[in-house]
Amino acid sequence: MVHSEHNKSKNSGGFALIILGALMLFLAPNIYPEMPELGTMALFGGIIIGGIGFYLKFFRARVKKE
Repeated sequence: MVHSEHNKSKNSGGFALIILGALMLFLAPNIYPEMPELGTMALFGGIIIGGIGFYLKFFRARVKKE
């Protein structure tokens, strides 16, 4: 098929990781306010997961082309 590459889904799950990271970043530290260690870990986890999702969504295709 000539257009097989054009018709493939380019969904890598990056957007879902961005959303999950944002939810962890904003909601997880407020769920257990009496455990600040858990809130700090959730804060850093949200930043890391969101960063991975951002890379997959916006930068991975640009790195492959170069």
